[in-house]
Amino acid sequence: MKFLTVKEILEVTQGKLIQGNPNLICKNFSKDSRTIQKGDTYIAIKGENFDGNAFWKQALEKGADCVIISDFHKSSKELEAFSNKTIIMVKDTLEALYKIASYKRQQYNIPVIAITGSVGKTSTKDMIASVISQQYKVLKTTGNNNNNIGLPFTILKLEDHEAMVLEMGMNHLGEISLLTKIAKPDICIITNIGTSHIGNLGSRENILKAKLEILEGNPNSIVIMNNDNDLLHKWVKENKNKKSIITYGIREPSDINAKNISLKENNSQFFYQDGKKEGLVNVPIGGEHFISNALCAICVGKVLKIDMNKIIKGIENFELTKKRMDISQLKSGIKIINDAYNASLESMKASLKYLASFKENRKIAVLGDMLELGEYAKYLHEEVGKLVVENKIDKLITCGENAKYIVKKAEEMGMSYENIHHFDNIEELLNYLKQIATSGDVILFKASNGMKFYEIADKIKTFL
Repeated sequence: MKFLTVKEILEVTQGKLIQGNPNLICKNFSKDSRTIQKGDTYIAIKGENFDGNAFWKQALEKGADCVIISDFHKSSKELEAFSNKTIIMVKDTLEALYKIASYKRQQYNIPVIAITGSVGKTSTKDMIASVISQQYKVLKTTGNNNNNIGLPFTILKLEDHEAMVLEMGMNHLGEISLLTKIAKPDICIITNIGTSHIGNLGSRENILKAKLEILEGNPNSIVIMNNDNDLLHKWVKENKNKKSIITYGIREPSDINAKNISLKENNSQFFYQDGKKEGLVNVPIGGEHFISNALCAICVGKVLKIDMNKIIKGIENFELTKKRMDISQLKSGIKIINDAYNASLESMKASLKYLASFKENRKIAVLGDMLELGEYAKYLHEEVGKLVVENKIDKLITCGENAKYIVKKAEEMGMSYENIHHFDNIEELLNYLKQIATSGDVILFKASNGMKFYEIADKIKTFL
């Protein structure tokens, strides 16, 4: 266990000690003055729409022992009230955060696993962490803390952990490059290359380029790739003699494959195949994409030399982060699938395919806009409309400007008008659902995070 001292923080950030104890041990770090706990170190992050430097007093008043700020023009009278506290001034608090997290990472000789991809990052992270936790004490990314602020703060939570699983997200080129250089992962995973953020990056090839930045943090890292993804499959073939690469797949022959897959509404089974070795694996949630996640987790477990029985147990016991395929069975007999944390064509495809697996139920898809698609928005939403019809969804309910393209394509492909409903606002959509939902229905909520469909899914539970 390695806690940082103020003296170390001053050295790595080239900061200035305004007042306080250079030998103070900084155990817990926070960027939110509202949730500061006694003894915390507050880092005053400055963003586009907020400036944490304005809340240094509140942080100290709530019990912080130390604050790291970049804007310091305080009178001696102001400082007198906090004479027993430590104040560090740095040129840029965000850069200081990166340096502190990077230094903390260097103090730990433990396996670090980093995961990125267009979809499936969070569920794959959860499954991998569950597998590794069968043998190690694991620190993992929580919630959506996968960006340039969330990842460093996750690393700063390291205490007596024996492994770390980090999720890396991005919207633009260069973002994962920053994250991986802080984390220096030993194992790098790319789940797939899809169309998320294609409006920012311009093409799937550029998305691949952005995701491959994950390899920059550690040139000797082991690379784990989803061999079923077309662009990753091509990259693996071109680089198999240059890197230590492990592949997994359902359709493409890979190092770890799945066969004899049995997909059910609430769980799945398959036999993993590892050369001549094979065995039965139970996944506690339905959907083919979770089979891929399990194959990836098996790859990580093998790299870390975890016994196969423990790997299988970790997969069977994993719990999914909330708002990702969060399934609720209501007393009314209605089933809610809240998969509305984020959306892309690829995740829409997976969710609609899962919804279609409920053969005996009326299947209702409540879909909203997929964001950050730029000039591809019309085409990709039309593709979702095709998927709705191909999966024989019974009712399509939409809200959002681009969601109109889903409706139009579904109509063109022959879905009856009486089963398609578009609403201009959420209240109208909710009122309609209250009227038509009945026992036995399975209702999927899916849209990009900015549409806040997860709130609709939570709200509708109180009415049905």
